[in-house]
Amino acid sequence: MDSATSDTRTPLGASADNGLKIVVVGGFGVGKTTLVRSVSEIRPLNTEETMTQAGEAVDDTSGVRGKAATTVAFDFGRISLDAHNVLYLFGAPGQERFWFLWDRLFSGTLGAVVLVDTRRIDDSWYAIDRLEHHGTPFIVACNDFGGPRHAPEAVRDALDLDPRVPLVPCDARSRESGKQVLITLVEHLQAHYADRAALPRQEFV
Repeated sequence: MDSATSDTRTPLGASADNGLKIVVVGGFGVGKTTLVRSVSEIRPLNTEETMTQAGEAVDDTSGVRGKAATTVAFDFGRISLDAHNVLYLFGAPGQERFWFLWDRLFSGTLGAVVLVDTRRIDDSWYAIDRLEHHGTPFIVACNDFGGPRHAPEAVRDALDLDPRVPLVPCDARSRESGKQVLITLVEHLQAHYADRAALPRQEFV
């Protein structure tokens, strides 16, 4: 995919269209590809490959035993939230051996969704750590896998989340649920950048 950059600096909420780069991150098998696929208004670009026995020897597949394919580069989709905000979604691969791609995906990113499987909450630590390292604002979405439900306060404590970071429930298979997650992120970004005159420079891989 060709790279493109834009030097346009437009405040959130202005009349011109805002093309915002968003990254969806999280552990292996938490539903990142599913979320991008369910909300995208264009045919999403996926870089999924069939999982092999060789990969199982490298990746931790405990808890995702039924998973047959995995992202090896990134997913890409697009969704128009309203007349002014268009989100370009990049889903990052979850396996540790592909984490070196994350810093490149984070370049020019305005904000991020950390997708969490509460049955494997420790898998979310790396994503949160890298986003905090880059200073990228994010929200946390708990994907519903039908397991035991946890109170939001318990999830916050387990992730050691800053109180200002929104925490929302999510069903990555549902377009409406995914859209609500993205709306929450945009509202969080509006608050985060409220004291700034312009958006950061946007870059797309």
